[in-house]
Amino acid sequence: MNTKINTSAKKIELIDLPISKDNRGNLTFIESSVHVPFEIKRVFYLYDVPGGSSRAGHALKTCEQFIIAANGSFDVIATEQDETRSKFHLCRSYYGLYLPPMTWRELDNFSSGSVCLVLASENYDESGYHRNLDEFKSAKKLED
Repeated sequence: MNTKINTSAKKIELIDLPISKDNRGNLTFIESSVHVPFEIKRVFYLYDVPGGSSRAGHALKTCEQFIIAANGSFDVIATEQDETRSKFHLCRSYYGLYLPPMTWRELDNFSSGSVCLVLASENYDESGYHRNLDEFKSAKKLED
């Protein structure tokens, strides 16, 4: 896993977060443009997802995201711009997955009681999503 943010290349990347260890419990913190390669404009989380269920199935046109398993575990299946598919198992709260814009993502295999925390570079805007895989692939071809 990387301990340093690569701010020049906008590609999928697992990023370690700082851990302040203490016998009373550990603390992890996240700072905009320090631990994630963007200014955080929105935070949301998924919870009470039935065990084994799937979520997402979309791509964001311009928004960057950083996904953390704040509790429990789940898989992120990400399709990069060159259509390479990668699977990441998130199961620790001290690292997260950076997803650049135009990355198709699916969240799968949620453990019972898991919490998926997402930091985003933009406020919510429904028009900023590709929710259909074929539409996403067509839009990517137009970019190239």
